[in-house]
Amino acid sequence: MEKYTYIRKTITWENRRYEVRGKTEQEACDKLAELVASLNRGEFATSGNTTVDQWFLQWKETYKAPSGLTQKSLGLYDEKYNGYIGPAIGTLKLKDVRDLHLQTILNTQAGMSYSHVSKLRMVMQELFRQARRSRLIIYDPAEGLLLPESVKRSHRPITKAERRHILAVAQTHPAGLWVLTILYTGLRPGETAALFWEDIDFDRNEIHVYKAVESGTRTIKAPKTPAGIRDIPMRQELRERLLAVRGEGAAPVFPSANGGIRSANSLRRLWNSFAHALDLHMGAKVRDGQILQHAIAPDLTPYCLRHTFCTDLQRAGVPINVAKELMGHANISVTANIYTHRDQKVLHNNMAKLNPKGRRAVGKTQEKTV
Repeated sequence: MEKYTYIRKTITWENRRYEVRGKTEQEACDKLAELVASLNRGEFATSGNTTVDQWFLQWKETYKAPSGLTQKSLGLYDEKYNGYIGPAIGTLKLKDVRDLHLQTILNTQAGMSYSHVSKLRMVMQELFRQARRSRLIIYDPAEGLLLPESVKRSHRPITKAERRHILAVAQTHPAGLWVLTILYTGLRPGETAALFWEDIDFDRNEIHVYKAVESGTRTIKAPKTPAGIRDIPMRQELRERLLAVRGEGAAPVFPSANGGIRSANSLRRLWNSFAHALDLHMGAKVRDGQILQHAIAPDLTPYCLRHTFCTDLQRAGVPINVAKELMGHANISVTANIYTHRDQKVLHNNMAKLNPKGRRAVGKTQEKTV
């Protein structure tokens, strides 16, 4: 994935931020001097002659920053623009940008993740759609952009071998209870960060879920949809582990090192620590304290544990509408995407229900009696 490297210079003029780019320090300084001279002459005004760089800054400050987006979400716009869009077309005037320019930017990302290329297209579409609405350009060059071939990555359930090692490591690792909580309740990582001891009702054997830590912050907020508010019964082994370390009502169940609420970065470090121990437990090759060959799958994430909770519900014969409630899905189609994953044991068990009473299915069970 090739990225351009430009020298950036910025200036704030009458409470508005401007930016120029150059391939060298001298070129950037010269462009900055030209910009300052234009501003002093009162020549600058937002129009089709405005560069894409200048429009992006004004657009973000005027339309995106006041909209209530988190710093993480605002950072996504900066990451996509500064990494891919700006270096390619930032110095062009808005009126000179064509769909060919934008489609070429997208095409250079062929083979990358679907999430990345779709978000890159989204930023370009929002940027130029507003320019069109503001009558800075006659037509929108981002209107018909096509996504290049990309890779759709989805979470998966853990394997039997992974489950065996995860349960073993969770017995002693500091992050073990956190891992088991996700595996046995399907909580999202952000929901575990907002979980307090007062949210666990040991008398009713339930975990009350009604809040989560906002992505990119330590701010606790309500779920995105009402479906996120739910009560999840506890499995016996999880209940026992939680009871053994039960804390004060207003304290986080999974606190940071200083006893506060964990951020997304803190949760990521917690998982990385557990994943490292899991890697070693699964047989990673080590020399001088360094892992030379990993045994852990690169796509194993905390969301795989949540996904596994849902597939465990499927294998246990839990109706899909009940699984939807336990997972906190707003749309049952999301649950169905997990429930429709092929599982041979589930297929055989359900087909066996069609056999006449007293007849046994042909397969492993019958072969064992031979």
